[in-house]
Amino acid sequence: MMDQCALGWILASVVGAAALYFLFGKKNCGASNERRRESLKNIATTNGECKPSNSDGDIIIVGAGVAGSALAYTLAKDGRRVHVIERDLTEPDRIVGELLQPGGYLKLTELGLEDCVDDIDAQRVYGYALFKDGKDTRLSYPLEKFHSDVSGRSFHNGRFIQRMRQKAATLPNVRLVQGTVTSLLEKNGTIKGVQYKNKSGQETTAYAPLTIVCDGCFSNLRRTLCNPKVDVPSCFVGLVLENCDLPYANHGHVILADPSPILFYPISSTEIRCLVDVPGQKVPSISNGEMANYLKNVVAPQIPPQLYDSFIAAIDKGNIRTMPNRSMPADPYPTPGALLMGDAFNMRHPLTGGGMTVALSDIVVLRDLLKPLRDLNDAPSLCKYLEAFYTLRKPVASTINTLAGALYKVFCASPDQARKEMRQACFDYLSLGGIFSNGPVSLLSGLNPRPLSLVFHFFAVAVYGVGRLLIPFPSPKRVWIGVRLISGASAIIFPIIKAEGVRQMFFPKTIAAYYRSPPVVR
Repeated sequence: MMDQCALGWILASVVGAAALYFLFGKKNCGASNERRRESLKNIATTNGECKPSNSDGDIIIVGAGVAGSALAYTLAKDGRRVHVIERDLTEPDRIVGELLQPGGYLKLTELGLEDCVDDIDAQRVYGYALFKDGKDTRLSYPLEKFHSDVSGRSFHNGRFIQRMRQKAATLPNVRLVQGTVTSLLEKNGTIKGVQYKNKSGQETTAYAPLTIVCDGCFSNLRRTLCNPKVDVPSCFVGLVLENCDLPYANHGHVILADPSPILFYPISSTEIRCLVDVPGQKVPSISNGEMANYLKNVVAPQIPPQLYDSFIAAIDKGNIRTMPNRSMPADPYPTPGALLMGDAFNMRHPLTGGGMTVALSDIVVLRDLLKPLRDLNDAPSLCKYLEAFYTLRKPVASTINTLAGALYKVFCASPDQARKEMRQACFDYLSLGGIFSNGPVSLLSGLNPRPLSLVFHFFAVAVYGVGRLLIPFPSPKRVWIGVRLISGASAIIFPIIKAEGVRQMFFPKTIAAYYRSPPVVR
Protein backbone atom coordinates (compact mmCIF):
# COMPACT_ATOMS: atom_id res chain seq x y z
CA MET A 1 0.00 0.00 0.00
CA MET A 2 2.72 2.48 0.94
CA ASP A 3 4.74 1.57 -2.20
CA GLN A 4 1.72 2.58 -4.27
CA CYS A 5 1.35 5.83 -2.34
CA ALA A 6 5.05 6.73 -2.70
CA LEU A 7 4.90 5.95 -6.41
CA GLY A 8 1.81 8.18 -6.63
CA TRP A 9 3.62 11.08 -4.99
CA ILE A 10 6.62 10.94 -7.33
CA LEU A 11 4.75 10.41 -10.60
CA ALA A 12 2.05 12.96 -9.74
CA SER A 13 4.68 15.66 -9.24
CA VAL A 14 6.35 14.87 -12.58
CA VAL A 15 3.10 14.61 -14.56
CA GLY A 16 1.63 17.75 -13.00
CA ALA A 17 4.72 19.89 -13.58
CA ALA A 18 5.21 18.72 -17.16
CA ALA A 19 1.58 19.23 -18.13
CA LEU A 20 1.48 22.82 -16.84
CA TYR A 21 4.06 23.77 -19.46
CA PHE A 22 1.66 22.92 -22.27
CA LEU A 23 -1.19 24.97 -20.85
CA PHE A 24 0.33 28.41 -21.46
CA GLY A 25 -1.27 30.35 -24.25
CA LYS A 26 -1.78 33.95 -25.23
CA LYS A 27 -5.31 35.25 -25.21
CA ASN A 28 -6.66 37.02 -28.24
CA CYS A 29 -6.61 40.53 -26.83
CA GLY A 30 -8.04 42.05 -29.98
CA ALA A 31 -11.05 39.74 -29.87
CA SER A 32 -11.56 40.45 -26.18
CA ASN A 33 -11.54 44.19 -26.75
CA GLU A 34 -13.93 43.81 -29.65
CA ARG A 35 -16.35 41.81 -27.46
CA ARG A 36 -16.16 44.54 -24.84
CA ARG A 37 -16.93 47.25 -27.40
CA GLU A 38 -19.92 45.26 -28.59
CA SER A 39 -21.19 44.80 -25.02
CA LEU A 40 -20.90 48.52 -24.26
CA LYS A 41 -23.37 49.24 -27.05
CA ASN A 42 -26.06 47.82 -24.75
CA ILE A 43 -25.32 50.23 -21.88
CA ALA A 44 -27.47 53.31 -21.42
CA THR A 45 -25.56 56.56 -21.96
CA THR A 46 -25.87 59.72 -19.90
CA ASN A 47 -25.99 63.34 -20.98
CA GLY A 48 -24.02 65.95 -19.13
CA GLU A 49 -21.35 65.56 -16.48
CA CYS A 50 -21.91 63.37 -13.43
CA LYS A 51 -20.37 65.39 -10.66
CA PRO A 52 -19.38 63.89 -7.30
CA SER A 53 -21.65 66.37 -5.50
CA ASN A 54 -24.65 64.83 -7.28
CA SER A 55 -23.65 61.24 -6.52
CA ASP A 56 -25.76 58.90 -4.39
CA GLY A 57 -22.74 57.69 -2.43
CA ASP A 58 -19.20 56.49 -2.92
CA ILE A 59 -20.25 53.06 -4.14
CA ILE A 60 -23.39 51.53 -5.64
CA ILE A 61 -23.86 47.80 -5.06
CA VAL A 62 -26.33 45.99 -7.29
CA GLY A 63 -27.73 43.02 -5.38
CA ALA A 64 -27.95 42.20 -1.67
CA GLY A 65 -27.34 38.48 -1.62
CA VAL A 66 -24.40 36.93 0.23
CA ALA A 67 -21.77 38.87 -1.73
CA GLY A 68 -23.67 42.18 -1.94
CA SER A 69 -24.70 42.29 1.73
CA ALA A 70 -21.27 41.32 3.04
CA LEU A 71 -19.60 43.82 0.71
CA ALA A 72 -21.95 46.63 1.75
CA TYR A 73 -21.21 46.08 5.44
CA THR A 74 -17.46 45.76 4.85
CA LEU A 75 -17.08 48.91 2.74
CA ALA A 76 -19.42 50.97 4.93
CA LYS A 77 -17.45 49.95 8.00
CA ASP A 78 -14.41 51.48 6.30
CA GLY A 79 -16.27 54.78 6.00
CA ARG A 80 -17.68 54.54 2.46
CA ARG A 81 -21.17 55.76 1.66
CA VAL A 82 -22.84 52.71 0.13
CA HIS A 83 -26.08 52.60 -1.86
CA VAL A 84 -27.41 49.02 -2.22
CA ILE A 85 -30.18 48.23 -4.73
CA GLU A 86 -31.79 44.79 -4.35
CA ARG A 87 -34.54 43.42 -6.56
CA ASP A 88 -36.42 41.70 -3.71
CA LEU A 89 -35.77 42.35 -0.03
CA THR A 90 -38.02 39.56 1.23
CA GLU A 91 -36.31 36.44 2.57
CA PRO A 92 -34.95 34.33 -0.31
CA ASP A 93 -35.93 30.67 -0.59
CA ARG A 94 -33.16 28.74 -2.34
CA ILE A 95 -31.89 25.16 -2.34
CA VAL A 96 -28.19 26.08 -2.64
CA GLY A 97 -25.90 28.47 -0.76
CA GLU A 98 -26.65 26.58 2.45
CA LEU A 99 -23.20 25.24 3.37
CA LEU A 100 -20.38 27.57 4.39
CA GLN A 101 -17.00 25.83 4.48
CA PRO A 102 -14.61 26.49 7.41
CA GLY A 103 -12.42 28.62 5.15
CA GLY A 104 -15.46 30.74 4.35
CA TYR A 105 -16.29 31.03 8.05
CA LEU A 106 -12.77 32.35 8.69
CA LYS A 107 -13.34 35.03 6.02
CA LEU A 108 -16.74 35.82 7.56
CA THR A 109 -14.99 36.33 10.90
CA GLU A 110 -12.32 38.50 9.28
CA LEU A 111 -15.09 40.74 7.93
CA GLY A 112 -16.77 40.99 11.34
CA LEU A 113 -19.88 39.10 10.19
CA GLU A 114 -19.52 35.88 12.19
CA ASP A 115 -22.61 36.68 14.29
CA CYS A 116 -24.74 36.37 11.14
CA VAL A 117 -24.77 32.59 11.63
CA ASP A 118 -26.19 33.06 15.14
CA ASP A 119 -29.91 32.80 15.91
CA ILE A 120 -30.78 31.12 12.57
CA ASP A 121 -30.51 27.52 13.85
CA ALA A 122 -27.29 27.06 11.88
CA GLN A 123 -25.60 23.69 12.32
CA ARG A 124 -21.88 23.09 12.77
CA VAL A 125 -20.27 20.88 10.12
CA TYR A 126 -17.03 19.05 10.94
CA GLY A 127 -16.38 17.19 7.71
CA TYR A 128 -17.84 14.79 5.17
CA ALA A 129 -18.89 11.18 4.93
CA LEU A 130 -18.37 9.49 1.57
CA PHE A 131 -20.49 6.48 0.52
CA LYS A 132 -19.87 4.07 -2.36
CA ASP A 133 -21.18 0.56 -3.06
CA GLY A 134 -22.19 -0.11 0.55
CA LYS A 135 -18.91 1.19 2.02
CA ASP A 136 -18.33 4.53 3.69
CA THR A 137 -15.48 6.63 5.05
CA ARG A 138 -15.45 9.75 7.22
CA LEU A 139 -13.32 12.75 6.19
CA SER A 140 -12.85 15.26 9.01
CA TYR A 141 -11.84 18.88 8.48
CA PRO A 142 -8.27 19.45 9.77
CA LEU A 143 -9.31 21.96 12.44
CA GLU A 144 -6.73 21.15 15.12
CA LYS A 145 -4.78 24.40 14.64
CA PHE A 146 -7.85 26.65 14.73
CA HIS A 147 -10.03 28.14 17.44
CA SER A 148 -12.80 25.85 18.67
CA ASP A 149 -15.43 28.08 17.04
CA VAL A 150 -14.04 27.39 13.56
CA SER A 151 -15.98 24.79 11.60
CA GLY A 152 -18.32 24.66 8.65
CA ARG A 153 -21.84 26.03 9.04
CA SER A 154 -25.03 24.91 7.31
CA PHE A 155 -28.31 26.81 7.41
CA HIS A 156 -31.29 28.10 5.49
CA ASN A 157 -29.80 30.39 2.85
CA GLY A 158 -32.57 32.98 3.23
CA ARG A 159 -32.12 33.31 6.98
CA PHE A 160 -28.39 33.87 6.55
CA ILE A 161 -28.89 36.54 3.89
CA GLN A 162 -31.52 38.37 5.94
CA ARG A 163 -29.15 38.48 8.92
CA MET A 164 -26.42 40.03 6.76
CA ARG A 165 -28.84 42.54 5.22
CA GLN A 166 -29.99 43.56 8.69
CA LYS A 167 -26.43 43.98 9.91
CA ALA A 168 -25.46 46.08 6.88
CA ALA A 169 -28.56 48.25 7.31
CA THR A 170 -27.58 49.09 10.90
CA LEU A 171 -24.73 51.25 9.60
CA PRO A 172 -25.80 54.87 9.02
CA ASN A 173 -23.83 55.14 5.76
CA VAL A 174 -25.65 52.20 4.10
CA ARG A 175 -28.77 52.95 2.09
CA LEU A 176 -30.59 49.72 1.24
CA VAL A 177 -33.48 50.04 -1.23
CA GLN A 178 -35.65 47.67 -3.23
CA GLY A 179 -35.46 48.13 -6.98
CA THR A 180 -34.65 46.40 -10.25
CA VAL A 181 -31.55 47.69 -12.03
CA THR A 182 -32.25 47.78 -15.77
CA SER A 183 -28.96 49.18 -17.08
CA LEU A 184 -25.61 50.69 -16.27
CA LEU A 185 -25.13 54.38 -17.07
CA GLU A 186 -22.07 55.04 -19.22
CA LYS A 187 -20.32 58.19 -20.41
CA ASN A 188 -17.17 58.11 -22.56
CA GLY A 189 -16.47 54.49 -21.65
CA THR A 190 -16.85 55.04 -17.89
CA ILE A 191 -19.70 53.64 -15.81
CA LYS A 192 -21.26 56.52 -13.86
CA GLY A 193 -24.11 54.74 -12.10
CA VAL A 194 -27.27 52.74 -12.75
CA GLN A 195 -30.81 53.13 -13.97
CA TYR A 196 -33.42 51.19 -12.01
CA LYS A 197 -37.12 50.82 -11.28
CA ASN A 198 -37.95 51.42 -7.66
CA LYS A 199 -40.46 49.45 -5.62
CA SER A 200 -43.38 51.44 -7.06
CA GLY A 201 -42.18 50.88 -10.64
CA GLN A 202 -40.87 54.39 -11.19
CA GLU A 203 -37.72 54.74 -13.33
CA THR A 204 -34.90 56.46 -11.46
CA THR A 205 -31.13 56.81 -11.59
CA ALA A 206 -28.32 56.60 -9.08
CA TYR A 207 -24.75 57.84 -9.49
CA ALA A 208 -21.50 56.91 -7.77
CA PRO A 209 -17.79 56.81 -8.67
CA LEU A 210 -17.80 53.00 -8.43
CA THR A 211 -20.60 50.53 -9.21
CA ILE A 212 -20.17 46.91 -8.08
CA VAL A 213 -22.49 44.39 -9.72
CA CYS A 214 -23.41 41.44 -7.44
CA ASP A 215 -26.77 40.47 -8.92
CA GLY A 216 -26.23 36.71 -8.80
CA CYS A 217 -26.17 33.78 -11.19
CA PHE A 218 -29.05 35.17 -13.28
CA SER A 219 -27.30 38.53 -13.75
CA ASN A 220 -28.64 40.65 -16.61
CA LEU A 221 -25.72 43.10 -16.36
CA ARG A 222 -22.69 40.80 -16.56
CA ARG A 223 -22.49 40.84 -20.38
CA THR A 224 -21.39 44.47 -20.30
CA LEU A 225 -18.55 43.74 -17.86
CA CYS A 226 -17.26 40.27 -18.77
CA ASN A 227 -17.24 37.57 -21.41
CA PRO A 228 -19.68 35.06 -19.87
CA LYS A 229 -19.12 31.42 -20.84
CA VAL A 230 -21.82 29.75 -18.78
CA ASP A 231 -21.96 25.96 -18.71
CA VAL A 232 -24.82 23.97 -17.19
CA PRO A 233 -23.47 20.44 -16.59
CA SER A 234 -26.36 19.29 -14.41
CA CYS A 235 -29.34 20.24 -12.26
CA PHE A 236 -30.02 19.77 -8.56
CA VAL A 237 -33.31 18.32 -7.35
CA GLY A 238 -33.88 19.53 -3.80
CA LEU A 239 -35.85 17.94 -0.94
CA VAL A 240 -36.04 18.54 2.80
CA LEU A 241 -36.01 15.51 5.09
CA GLU A 242 -37.55 16.08 8.50
CA ASN A 243 -36.91 14.59 11.95
CA CYS A 244 -34.30 12.04 10.98
CA ASP A 245 -30.64 11.53 11.85
CA LEU A 246 -27.72 11.43 9.44
CA PRO A 247 -25.40 8.40 9.73
CA TYR A 248 -22.63 10.81 10.82
CA ALA A 249 -23.90 13.74 12.87
CA ASN A 250 -22.72 17.23 11.87
CA HIS A 251 -21.23 16.01 8.60
CA GLY A 252 -22.08 16.51 4.98
CA HIS A 253 -22.82 13.23 3.19
CA VAL A 254 -21.86 12.48 -0.41
CA ILE A 255 -23.22 9.33 -2.03
CA LEU A 256 -21.35 8.27 -5.17
CA ALA A 257 -24.52 7.15 -6.89
CA ASP A 258 -25.42 6.28 -10.47
CA PRO A 259 -25.55 8.44 -12.55
CA SER A 260 -24.16 11.24 -10.33
CA PRO A 261 -23.70 12.26 -6.68
CA ILE A 262 -26.39 12.74 -4.03
CA LEU A 263 -25.78 15.16 -1.15
CA PHE A 264 -27.23 15.30 2.37
CA TYR A 265 -26.45 17.92 5.02
CA PRO A 266 -28.33 19.52 7.95
CA ILE A 267 -29.86 22.97 7.46
CA SER A 268 -31.49 23.22 10.90
CA SER A 269 -31.83 21.16 14.06
CA THR A 270 -34.79 19.26 12.54
CA GLU A 271 -34.19 19.41 8.76
CA ILE A 272 -31.78 17.75 6.35
CA ARG A 273 -31.27 19.04 2.85
CA CYS A 274 -31.06 16.44 0.10
CA LEU A 275 -29.71 17.46 -3.31
CA VAL A 276 -29.94 14.89 -6.09
CA ASP A 277 -27.72 15.71 -9.04
CA VAL A 278 -29.26 15.00 -12.45
CA PRO A 279 -26.78 15.29 -15.35
CA GLY A 280 -27.75 17.52 -18.27
CA GLN A 281 -30.11 20.46 -18.51
CA LYS A 282 -33.41 18.55 -18.52
CA VAL A 283 -34.95 16.91 -15.47
CA PRO A 284 -37.99 14.63 -15.17
CA SER A 285 -41.28 16.51 -14.96
CA ILE A 286 -42.55 17.24 -11.46
CA SER A 287 -46.13 17.98 -12.54
CA ASN A 288 -46.87 14.64 -14.20
CA GLY A 289 -45.20 12.48 -11.54
CA GLU A 290 -42.08 11.52 -13.52
CA MET A 291 -39.82 13.13 -10.96
CA ALA A 292 -41.38 11.29 -8.02
CA ASN A 293 -41.02 7.98 -9.88
CA TYR A 294 -37.39 8.76 -10.73
CA LEU A 295 -36.55 9.60 -7.13
CA LYS A 296 -38.31 6.51 -5.74
CA ASN A 297 -37.12 3.96 -8.29
CA VAL A 298 -33.65 5.20 -9.29
CA VAL A 299 -32.38 7.32 -6.39
CA ALA A 300 -33.96 5.87 -3.24
CA PRO A 301 -32.35 2.39 -3.54
CA GLN A 302 -28.89 4.04 -3.52
CA ILE A 303 -29.17 6.14 -0.35
CA PRO A 304 -28.17 4.98 3.17
CA PRO A 305 -30.89 2.83 4.80
CA GLN A 306 -31.15 5.20 7.78
CA LEU A 307 -32.48 7.92 5.46
CA TYR A 308 -34.74 5.83 3.22
CA ASP A 309 -38.09 6.28 5.01
CA SER A 310 -37.60 10.04 5.46
CA PHE A 311 -36.55 10.36 1.82
CA ILE A 312 -39.73 8.63 0.61
CA ALA A 313 -41.83 10.75 2.98
CA ALA A 314 -40.25 13.93 1.58
CA ILE A 315 -41.12 12.84 -1.97
CA ASP A 316 -44.71 12.09 -0.97
CA LYS A 317 -44.96 15.49 0.71
CA GLY A 318 -44.41 16.97 -2.74
CA ASN A 319 -42.19 19.98 -2.06
CA ILE A 320 -39.67 19.11 -4.78
CA ARG A 321 -37.48 21.94 -6.12
CA THR A 322 -35.06 22.06 -9.03
CA MET A 323 -32.20 24.38 -9.95
CA PRO A 324 -29.65 24.32 -12.80
CA ASN A 325 -26.01 24.05 -11.71
CA ARG A 326 -23.94 26.67 -13.48
CA SER A 327 -20.22 27.12 -13.87
CA MET A 328 -18.53 30.17 -15.40
CA PRO A 329 -14.84 31.08 -15.28
CA ALA A 330 -14.03 34.72 -14.53
CA ASP A 331 -13.22 36.57 -17.76
CA PRO A 332 -13.70 40.28 -16.99
CA TYR A 333 -13.51 43.37 -19.18
CA PRO A 334 -11.73 45.91 -16.95
CA THR A 335 -14.20 48.79 -17.10
CA PRO A 336 -13.67 52.23 -15.51
CA GLY A 337 -16.25 52.83 -12.81
CA ALA A 338 -17.51 49.24 -12.48
CA LEU A 339 -16.61 45.86 -11.02
CA LEU A 340 -18.20 42.40 -10.93
CA MET A 341 -18.45 40.21 -7.81
CA GLY A 342 -20.09 37.00 -6.61
CA ASP A 343 -21.98 34.61 -8.89
CA ALA A 344 -22.47 37.39 -11.44
CA PHE A 345 -18.70 37.23 -11.94
CA ASN A 346 -17.62 33.65 -11.33
CA MET A 347 -19.44 30.34 -10.72
CA ARG A 348 -18.44 26.74 -10.11
CA HIS A 349 -20.39 23.48 -9.65
CA PRO A 350 -22.01 23.64 -6.18
CA LEU A 351 -21.03 20.04 -5.33
CA THR A 352 -18.20 21.22 -3.06
CA GLY A 353 -20.06 24.14 -1.48
CA GLY A 354 -17.29 26.61 -2.33
CA GLY A 355 -19.29 29.54 -3.72
CA MET A 356 -19.66 31.58 -0.54
CA THR A 357 -16.02 30.96 0.40
CA VAL A 358 -14.89 32.42 -2.93
CA ALA A 359 -17.23 35.42 -2.61
CA LEU A 360 -16.11 36.25 0.94
CA SER A 361 -12.45 35.78 0.02
CA ASP A 362 -12.93 38.18 -2.91
CA ILE A 363 -14.46 40.76 -0.58
CA VAL A 364 -11.41 40.60 1.71
CA VAL A 365 -9.12 41.16 -1.30
CA LEU A 366 -11.20 44.11 -2.56
CA ARG A 367 -11.48 45.68 0.91
CA ASP A 368 -7.71 45.65 1.32
CA LEU A 369 -7.21 47.18 -2.13
CA LEU A 370 -9.69 50.00 -1.52
CA LYS A 371 -8.61 50.78 2.04
CA PRO A 372 -5.77 53.22 1.16
CA LEU A 373 -7.97 55.18 -1.30
CA ARG A 374 -9.70 58.33 -0.09
CA ASP A 375 -11.09 59.39 -3.48
CA LEU A 376 -12.69 57.03 -6.01
CA ASN A 377 -13.48 59.66 -8.64
CA ASP A 378 -10.47 59.09 -10.91
CA ALA A 379 -12.17 56.20 -12.74
CA PRO A 380 -9.40 55.36 -15.29
CA SER A 381 -6.68 55.24 -12.61
CA LEU A 382 -8.95 53.28 -10.25
CA CYS A 383 -9.77 50.78 -13.00
CA LYS A 384 -6.08 50.21 -13.74
CA TYR A 385 -5.36 49.78 -10.04
CA LEU A 386 -8.26 47.35 -9.52
CA GLU A 387 -6.90 45.05 -12.23
CA ALA A 388 -4.84 43.81 -9.28
CA PHE A 389 -8.08 42.41 -7.83
CA TYR A 390 -8.48 39.99 -10.73
CA THR A 391 -4.92 38.72 -10.20
CA LEU A 392 -4.81 38.61 -6.39
CA ARG A 393 -8.04 36.61 -6.12
CA LYS A 394 -6.98 33.94 -8.58
CA PRO A 395 -4.98 31.42 -6.52
CA VAL A 396 -7.76 30.90 -3.96
CA ALA A 397 -10.75 31.24 -6.30
CA SER A 398 -9.27 29.12 -9.09
CA THR A 399 -8.26 26.33 -6.71
CA ILE A 400 -11.81 26.05 -5.35
CA ASN A 401 -13.32 26.37 -8.84
CA THR A 402 -11.04 23.74 -10.35
CA LEU A 403 -11.60 21.32 -7.48
CA ALA A 404 -15.38 21.65 -7.86
CA GLY A 405 -15.34 20.98 -11.60
CA ALA A 406 -12.83 18.13 -11.44
CA LEU A 407 -14.40 16.40 -8.45
CA TYR A 408 -17.84 16.49 -10.04
CA LYS A 409 -16.55 14.74 -13.16
CA VAL A 410 -14.68 12.14 -11.11
CA PHE A 411 -17.71 11.45 -8.87
CA CYS A 412 -20.11 10.90 -11.79
CA ALA A 413 -20.67 7.30 -12.88
CA SER A 414 -19.41 6.27 -16.31
CA PRO A 415 -19.48 3.09 -18.41
CA ASP A 416 -15.83 3.72 -19.31
CA GLN A 417 -13.57 1.35 -17.37
CA ALA A 418 -10.83 3.94 -16.88
CA ARG A 419 -13.32 6.43 -15.42
CA LYS A 420 -14.66 3.69 -13.13
CA GLU A 421 -11.12 3.03 -11.90
CA MET A 422 -10.54 6.75 -11.28
CA ARG A 423 -13.74 6.99 -9.26
CA GLN A 424 -12.82 3.96 -7.15
CA ALA A 425 -9.24 5.21 -6.74
CA CYS A 426 -10.55 8.53 -5.42
CA PHE A 427 -12.71 6.79 -2.81
CA ASP A 428 -9.87 4.47 -1.75
CA TYR A 429 -7.27 7.27 -1.69
CA LEU A 430 -9.41 9.42 0.60
CA SER A 431 -10.10 6.37 2.78
CA LEU A 432 -6.37 6.03 3.52
CA GLY A 433 -6.61 8.91 6.01
CA GLY A 434 -3.69 11.03 7.17
CA ILE A 435 -2.15 13.28 4.54
CA PHE A 436 -4.14 11.47 1.83
CA SER A 437 -7.41 12.79 3.21
CA ASN A 438 -6.20 15.90 5.04
CA GLY A 439 -4.67 17.41 1.93
CA PRO A 440 -7.77 17.14 -0.30
CA VAL A 441 -10.12 18.09 2.56
CA SER A 442 -7.99 21.18 3.30
CA LEU A 443 -8.57 22.19 -0.32
CA LEU A 444 -12.27 21.41 -0.19
CA SER A 445 -12.79 23.30 3.06
CA GLY A 446 -10.99 26.42 1.86
CA LEU A 447 -8.55 26.17 4.77
CA ASN A 448 -5.52 25.69 2.50
CA PRO A 449 -6.56 26.36 -1.10
CA ARG A 450 -3.19 26.03 -2.88
CA PRO A 451 -3.17 25.31 -6.63
CA LEU A 452 -0.06 23.10 -6.58
CA SER A 453 -1.51 21.01 -3.77
CA LEU A 454 -4.65 20.50 -5.87
CA VAL A 455 -2.69 19.30 -8.91
CA PHE A 456 -0.50 17.08 -6.76
CA HIS A 457 -3.36 15.29 -5.02
CA PHE A 458 -5.43 14.99 -8.19
CA PHE A 459 -2.64 13.17 -10.01
CA ALA A 460 -1.69 11.25 -6.88
CA VAL A 461 -5.21 9.79 -7.01
CA ALA A 462 -4.75 8.94 -10.69
CA VAL A 463 -1.36 7.29 -10.17
CA TYR A 464 -2.69 5.48 -7.10
CA GLY A 465 -5.39 4.09 -9.38
CA VAL A 466 -2.74 2.93 -11.85
CA GLY A 467 -0.83 1.28 -9.00
CA ARG A 468 -3.96 -0.65 -8.01
CA LEU A 469 -4.20 -1.93 -11.58
CA LEU A 470 -0.56 -2.96 -11.96
CA ILE A 471 0.03 -4.58 -8.56
CA PRO A 472 0.67 -7.45 -8.05
CA PHE A 473 0.66 -8.64 -11.70
CA PRO A 474 0.27 -6.19 -14.61
CA SER A 475 -1.38 -7.39 -17.80
CA PRO A 476 -1.54 -5.64 -21.18
CA LYS A 477 -5.22 -4.87 -20.60
CA ARG A 478 -4.56 -3.37 -17.16
CA VAL A 479 -1.61 -1.33 -18.46
CA TRP A 480 -3.81 0.09 -21.21
CA ILE A 481 -6.55 0.99 -18.71
CA GLY A 482 -3.88 2.68 -16.58
CA VAL A 483 -2.69 4.76 -19.52
CA ARG A 484 -6.27 5.78 -20.28
CA LEU A 485 -6.81 6.61 -16.60
CA ILE A 486 -3.90 9.10 -16.61
CA SER A 487 -5.04 10.48 -19.96
CA GLY A 488 -8.61 10.82 -18.71
CA ALA A 489 -7.48 12.58 -15.52
CA SER A 490 -5.50 15.06 -17.62
CA ALA A 491 -8.52 15.63 -19.87
CA ILE A 492 -10.62 16.43 -16.79
CA ILE A 493 -8.40 18.91 -14.96
CA PHE A 494 -6.29 20.69 -17.57
CA PRO A 495 -9.15 22.29 -19.55
CA ILE A 496 -10.54 23.67 -16.27
CA ILE A 497 -7.14 25.07 -15.30
CA LYS A 498 -6.67 26.59 -18.76
CA ALA A 499 -10.07 28.30 -18.54
CA GLU A 500 -9.15 29.69 -15.11
CA GLY A 501 -5.80 31.02 -16.37
CA VAL A 502 -2.52 29.19 -15.74
CA ARG A 503 -0.32 32.21 -15.02
CA GLN A 504 -2.88 33.87 -12.77
CA MET A 505 -3.52 30.64 -10.88
CA PHE A 506 0.02 29.32 -10.41
CA PHE A 507 2.32 32.29 -11.06
CA PRO A 508 0.41 35.49 -10.14
CA LYS A 509 3.64 37.31 -9.27
CA THR A 510 4.67 37.19 -12.95
CA ILE A 511 1.73 39.47 -13.84
CA ALA A 512 2.26 43.22 -13.72
CA ALA A 513 -1.15 43.89 -12.13
CA TYR A 514 -0.01 41.99 -9.02
CA TYR A 515 2.21 44.95 -8.11
CA ARG A 516 -0.21 47.82 -8.82
CA SER A 517 0.05 50.73 -6.38
CA PRO A 518 -2.90 52.88 -5.30
CA PRO A 519 -3.44 55.90 -7.59
CA VAL A 520 -1.94 59.13 -6.27
CA VAL A 521 -4.51 61.76 -5.25
CA ARG A 522 -3.69 65.08 -6.93
